[in-house]
Amino acid sequence: MSKINVSFEFFPPESEKMQKSLWKAVSLLAPLKPKFVSITYGAGGSTRDRTHATVKHLQEMTGLEPAAHLTCVGATVEEVNTVIRGYWEVGVRHIVALRGDPPDGSGGCYKPHPRGYENAAALTAGIKGIGDFLITVAAYPETHPESPSPAADIEMLKRKTEAGAKQAITQFFFNPEHYFRYRDKVAAAGISIPIIPGIIPVFNLARIKSFAAKCGTEVPLWLAERFVGLDDDVESRKAIAADIATKLCQDLKSGGVEQFHFYTLNQADLTLEICHNLGCNNEPAGEIR
Repeated sequence: MSKINVSFEFFPPESEKMQKSLWKAVSLLAPLKPKFVSITYGAGGSTRDRTHATVKHLQEMTGLEPAAHLTCVGATVEEVNTVIRGYWEVGVRHIVALRGDPPDGSGGCYKPHPRGYENAAALTAGIKGIGDFLITVAAYPETHPESPSPAADIEMLKRKTEAGAKQAITQFFFNPEHYFRYRDKVAAAGISIPIIPGIIPVFNLARIKSFAAKCGTEVPLWLAERFVGLDDDVESRKAIAADIATKLCQDLKSGGVEQFHFYTLNQADLTLEICHNLGCNNEPAGEIR
């Protein structure tokens, strides 16, 4: 059996209760020896301080490689650069460079700050100008909802790679064919960086549908039908969610995929079950304080 590599996304906690939940999730998933763990950055940089604190804690207290999300919404170039330098100073060497979403949550179109980075490609170039970071960027198998066309979307990915991005994580999806077609188009465009599929367990269908509507992801009818009548049956929903994600990963693995990035939403149990289903190694980890 070929080795499967995994990575995990968490979001910074906003309360003591959520902080305990986060570190419990990190402790449960750390034995899987992820390639990295990424920490999200709220719309408009709204979680900047909490993101930085969480990344710093991961850097200092665990053996995991933290990857700090960074966006360019609502901030000047110098403000963003200050954050980048701060990460370099504490030893963080991996940044997930994203354009970001408007801070008001309205879903309106993105507008660059008049003195800020124009987009993720410009942000990537700015990061590389400050330090030799490993830069991960976003990719969209079903096309970014604001992109004028699939070709334009892939051209933006190419611009990000030319600026210094070394790998990309996809938006979540549920049809493996979307990923395979996208991977072929990316290769045909001369883009050779790894395209890591982003996987999200469907433990709350309504929430996932809301996420999908904002990012242009198709939620297949068959998927929604599997949860019909299970609103009050938590265990059945978890079992179905694990089954769906496991099957998706197995289909992707059959097509040559060897690395998966899981959007955990700070809930470790489902992600842990899926990884075990896929045969990931589970080895003792050091203490996380």
